[in-house]
Amino acid sequence: MTADKNIYVTQPSLPPIDEFERHIREIWQSKILTNQGEFHRRLEAMLCEYFGVEYISLFSNGTLALLTALKVAGLQKKEVITTPYTFVATAHALVWNGFTPVFVDIDRKTLNLDPIQVERAITSDTSAILPVHVYGYPCDVDNIDRLAKRHKLKVIYDAAHAFGVDCHCGQLLQHGDLSVLSFHATKVFNTAEGGAIVCRDAHTKRAVDELKNFGFTGETTVDSFGLNGKMSELSAALGCSQIPYITSNRDRRRAIDYLYRQKLRHIQGINCQDFSAVKQPNYGYFPIFVEADYPLSRDELYRKLKSFGIYARRYFYPIVPEFMAYKSSGLFRSLDLPVAKDIASKVICLPIYADLESTAVDRIVDVISPN
Repeated sequence: MTADKNIYVTQPSLPPIDEFERHIREIWQSKILTNQGEFHRRLEAMLCEYFGVEYISLFSNGTLALLTALKVAGLQKKEVITTPYTFVATAHALVWNGFTPVFVDIDRKTLNLDPIQVERAITSDTSAILPVHVYGYPCDVDNIDRLAKRHKLKVIYDAAHAFGVDCHCGQLLQHGDLSVLSFHATKVFNTAEGGAIVCRDAHTKRAVDELKNFGFTGETTVDSFGLNGKMSELSAALGCSQIPYITSNRDRRRAIDYLYRQKLRHIQGINCQDFSAVKQPNYGYFPIFVEADYPLSRDELYRKLKSFGIYARRYFYPIVPEFMAYKSSGLFRSLDLPVAKDIASKVICLPIYADLESTAVDRIVDVISPN
């Protein structure tokens, strides 16, 4: 099978190239490529308007944004409660900041941190909760926020999957002390590489901006041990070009999501995650779960899809504490994780992106169908 017939788990949405080129010409004329130039400022303003927030700080990628969010939060104790069912960057950011990840189990429906398990894990060494809105499904923000207030903990949301998602009370990014976004090429909104922190106030925004610029507070003054996390003008220009197409891209993803659900609903042993309770999903992922009554194991189906040129992904497998880097380090604490382990053993994320054709969905479902 030739490469041009392969179907990959995702494909970046891109704006019309002539629109991006207009921005590039401006950059060529200004000769400003970085250091929070015109397009950096434009994109921050556009995203603030889109999200309905006052303060956002752009980054060169989501991992640096998460590292900085944990630093600016001013956490004094060593333990941070988080999910084992996530991309490794979530936990890596804790370890890089010198914190001990404490992994607790997830809710079977939402696949997010279970607040009951979170409360059981809180000790005198706990400083914060780092939940993830997995696949863009909102965490139980009300109960997590209540827990945090009762125990005087900070909440930093890893919202890498949650661009444009609304929860029951509106914009999801309003919750917690900070929310961190990813604009990686695989996300529903991308700047090729990029990320952002949504801040609650001007003081925090200023501190974040200083930390992402080496800690400079003036031309010759450095007041903190910062890093270089600034988004380039090229990435910011791409983001500005993407903004007008957010809704149309989401609409196409919604149509693909619907098509999958209609075609998969009669296949015994294949279950889809239920997003019906989400006020506004972003359709960023399409996870299925391979149950015991399906004729193939999850891994057998994964290999079958690949043999037909369909590159799905076991996302997230294995869970973070099972990676060798964590097992061999001892730099974490973990409660029992039966739900996370079970879900990780069943999940396959099928291809979904705005330009995926319905014929490709038919082909994918035909391979999954046991008949």
